[in-house]
Amino acid sequence: MILSDRDIKKAIKDGRIKFDSKLSADQIGPASVDLKLDNKFKIFKQGKYLHLDVKEGIPREFMEDVIIKKGEAFILHPGTFALASTQEYIYLPDDITVKVEGKSTLARMGILVHTAGFVDPGFEGTITLELSNQANLPIAIYPDMYICQIDFHTMSSPSEVPYNKRKKSLYSKSIGPKNAETKNLFEKK
Repeated sequence: MILSDRDIKKAIKDGRIKFDSKLSADQIGPASVDLKLDNKFKIFKQGKYLHLDVKEGIPREFMEDVIIKKGEAFILHPGTFALASTQEYIYLPDDITVKVEGKSTLARMGILVHTAGFVDPGFEGTITLELSNQANLPIAIYPDMYICQIDFHTMSSPSEVPYNKRKKSLYSKSIGPKNAETKNLFEKK
């Protein structure tokens, strides 16, 4: 079941869903919460490596950190990819999941905002977003703008092992955009 604005407000008031910074009334929609873009980005340094290997992961020196000053734009060029994150740090209980969707206005301009799409119960942290420009023009985006929306789903029962207690979880308590960790993509032998 997706939570309505009324249920989202109640869950926040009761402390079941928590945000580090207080949400404005404008951020809560009929069945979702709008989240803001942070000022930190990670982009690939092209030319240093021939390819990425999912077994090896992403070498730290392959990503460049970019920090945008307040009021300045981050330019996302056609066909490029960047990691970003939400400003909001979220705490989820063990019986609520989140679905992340890009804003339709941005999609209509050519910007795809993606994350794994699904945030497990028990997650705590900022949400890393994968941004790509599918348009044929560079697009300026800004920290503090609404970048995505999340909706909350109640589970049939609490998770036995929520994300924050699962050994395989790699992004718990994350702050800012996180590089891909690939060690959980393969079974341990």
